[in-house]
Amino acid sequence: MNTTRLVIVAVGGQGNLLASSVLGEAALLSNIPVRMSEIHGMAQRGGVVESAMVFGDAESSVISDGEADVLVGFEPSETLRALKKCNKATVVVTNLAPLPPFTVAIGKGVYPDLNKLQATIRAKTAGLVALDAVELARQAGNELSVNMVLLGALIRTGKVPIEAQTVKEAIRKKTKQAFVESNISAFDLGYCAAQ
Repeated sequence: MNTTRLVIVAVGGQGNLLASSVLGEAALLSNIPVRMSEIHGMAQRGGVVESAMVFGDAESSVISDGEADVLVGFEPSETLRALKKCNKATVVVTNLAPLPPFTVAIGKGVYPDLNKLQATIRAKTAGLVALDAVELARQAGNELSVNMVLLGALIRTGKVPIEAQTVKEAIRKKTKQAFVESNISAFDLGYCAAQ
């Protein structure tokens, strides 16, 4: 089986770890070997949270610079920051709704221009799926389901060897019952938006 390396980056509280858990469950349901690792950083203070997932035959979940087949960014500037993990064949999925760090709020930093950010990503990778995952999550009835929107977009790229129905089954298993329907709706909206 081919190996697929996925990096997911987010800001603490955006649901990166749940998204990784759902994907891991979906891989197990599909009998696909998967290895995962997480870096939590200062998540409770809005710091970066990174998950690395390797699908297929691999001995490690470490994804070095230039090795990612897919990068999913829950926050645009974090996507840009993680671009070093990519190469010319990498596909990137990113949310376009910014969560500027406090340094921007206090005038000590400048948030990157979203058009330039997208142009930079396109110039360095094979493809970019960019969408406002927050707006799609709102349409699904739960603004906290940004992670499921981005999972839908990721699965639509075809870069991860997991079927949409299997991810939905994993969503039903791994998310609280009260959020299952809004999470599946968010997944579907992300899937459709990534056409």
